[in-house]
Amino acid sequence: MTRLPRRALFAAPLLPTLATAQTAPLLRIATGGAVTSLDPHFHNSAPNNAVALHVFDRLVDRDERARLQPGLAESWRALDETSWEFRLRPGVTWHDGKPFTADDVVFSFQRAPAVPNSPGGFGGFLRSIARIEAPEPLLLRITTRTPNPVLPNELAMVFIIARHAAEGLGTEDFNSTRAAIGTGPYAIAAYRPGERVELRRHAAHWTRPVWERVDYRFITQDAARVAALLAGDVDMIDQVPSSDAARLAANPRLTVSEIESLRVMYLNFDRSRAEAPPGFADADGGALAANPLNNARVRRALSLALNREGLVRQVMDGAARPTGQWLPPGAFGHDPSIAPPAQDLDAARRLLAEAGFPRGFRMVLSSPTDRYPNDARTAQAVAQMWTRVGVRTEVQALPWSAFASRSARQEFGARLVGWGSPSGEASYLLINLLMTYSRERGTGANNVVRYSNPALDALTDRATATIDDAAREDLLRQATRMAMEDVAFLPMFQLVNQWALRRGLAHRPRMDEYTLAMGVSPAAG
Repeated sequence: MTRLPRRALFAAPLLPTLATAQTAPLLRIATGGAVTSLDPHFHNSAPNNAVALHVFDRLVDRDERARLQPGLAESWRALDETSWEFRLRPGVTWHDGKPFTADDVVFSFQRAPAVPNSPGGFGGFLRSIARIEAPEPLLLRITTRTPNPVLPNELAMVFIIARHAAEGLGTEDFNSTRAAIGTGPYAIAAYRPGERVELRRHAAHWTRPVWERVDYRFITQDAARVAALLAGDVDMIDQVPSSDAARLAANPRLTVSEIESLRVMYLNFDRSRAEAPPGFADADGGALAANPLNNARVRRALSLALNREGLVRQVMDGAARPTGQWLPPGAFGHDPSIAPPAQDLDAARRLLAEAGFPRGFRMVLSSPTDRYPNDARTAQAVAQMWTRVGVRTEVQALPWSAFASRSARQEFGARLVGWGSPSGEASYLLINLLMTYSRERGTGANNVVRYSNPALDALTDRATATIDDAAREDLLRQATRMAMEDVAFLPMFQLVNQWALRRGLAHRPRMDEYTLAMGVSPAAG
């Protein structure tokens, strides 16, 4: 008899928070991530999700170590292999005072996969749902097409919005704040795109938020963000520049908070076209007959040209860990047999020659300048390494807002980006980044390079429908090995998340790197 998931029933109390019975007046945060929208279903990116977590709740929540916790659902259980029941938290109100009900969840799950012009949405987390019903105002029943033991984990990524506030409205109405009414611990007081979100406490929230007001600023330039902290203009910053971490930690007025990240920094390649991508040419600058990145030997050569240890030491100042896959040790689906590939320049040149490029070729590597720690610096270092094996590489560095929109249109041949797996397990990346793009199936929502491997798709489908935990992890490890052997993308290193904050504040660092006012409080004593 097939057994149900170990955690088929979950009704644990909330973990202790940093909140006290008293409130504090104002917290000022400066984040390095650029927010592209207040629509919580528009773009699955860490900066957007971090802001959304202040305003909107999810059925299932996650703590700082990616462990599942009750959210809008107080408890959930698997009724059988394809049926789930969620009992919702009573007494929850929207910011406008209207009651939250199961019908709002139904509406949210219908809207999330279908947001127009999304550069990478949330449909992948809902793809297994065949039917969702609300037989009572605080009861939700979900039927899946196949067994899905990680359904609660997937639903922990989808924000719940109000039918009465958002039905018939679009992303622009969230950005104007008209539709941005949530049940979260904070309500939006003002939004200035590219500058800040001003938040006010939602006193009715069950977590009793500490801060009366939160000034959540976007300062994407590292030096300006650090200067704002040192000048006392903000109380806390994230994405601490690795070159400044030791100096800030030694400052008696500040503390540095850190935790190992679930984010991998990686390189991936355009697979959406047979012809050479823009900016690619042969060794003499002439036209290429085909896209060299479709050749697995070329991709392996580019991987072997990388000195991952050197990137961590010289570019990241030690604030990262070299990797050859996308999850840190101990995460569900991490494969201990996959070591970070060692640099081998001779092997890289040999593979290029076997692929028909004995003299290499020319290419452009695109990177954001203001999204990840040392992103543009890392791209420059990678370009130098590739150039050493004959792939003469020019770096195109862009602000995140321009980079994200152009990337979604498949305008880049090669990209430097990062991917966080807040679920803490391997299927999150497989479903969203590596499975064949299909709007109908809800797969590959963030697969902008259009990588496609039917064997990997089938293995991922098997893994995510396998109830037994040990068997599922074995399949996920097989999928990880398959993806890495095919060089589906090039992992470089895992980040270490760091924040700096003024002394007198306590902070709970998060593996998913989200910067949340809910994780900060006046320090005890």
